[in-house]
Parts: sequence; C-alpha cells; structure tokens
Amino acid sequence: MKYKILRTDKAEEQLREIIFYIADDSGNVDIALGYLNKIETAINRLQELPKSGSIPRYSILKKQGYTIIIVERHLVFYKINEVEQTVIIYAIVDGRREYRNLL
Repeated sequence: MKYKILRTDKAEEQLREIIFYIADDSGNVDIALGYLNKIETAINRLQELPKSGSIPRYSILKKQGYTIIIVERHLVFYKINEVEQTVIIYAIVDGRREYRNLL
C-alpha cells in the first residue's frame, strides 16, 4: 500500500525559497524547475519506500524521530506515521548550513 505524502507549511516555504534562489542565481527557470523535479521525485519515492532514508547524525534529531533523504546538496527531513500510513515532510534544507535550528 502506498503511503500518503503530507508537507508542512514550513517545508513548502523552504522548497519555494530553494527554487526561487536557484532560478535567480542561475538566471534560468528551467534549471530551477529541473531541480524541483529531482526533489519531487525523491519525495514521491517515499510513497513506496518510506524507510529508505537515513538516520540524522545529530542525536537530538534522531530522538525526535526524523529520517532524512538527500537530494544533491539538500536534506529532506521527514517522519513516518505507520498507523495512518503517511510520510510527513517537515523541512527541506541546504545540507551545507547548520540545520538543527531550521526544523
């Protein structure tokens, strides 16, 4: 059975900021849309394989139950609700930044 994907408002906003930044920085909307497609594909894969992510390196994030998937330089933080068969996306952040406080 496929898991349902839910996103927090924060994750949606972070994704928008990432895509706008790439479009602005590159001057090419197609590059930004291509990257958006990579992130969306990785997130949608969680419908079939919700446990395919990695455990975060920071113990506080581990204790809070987060799992991570990596899409190039960005980290997608999520939790799995087995009872409701859902994957909740909480944050999408640049892995090069100090991200513990961004969740």
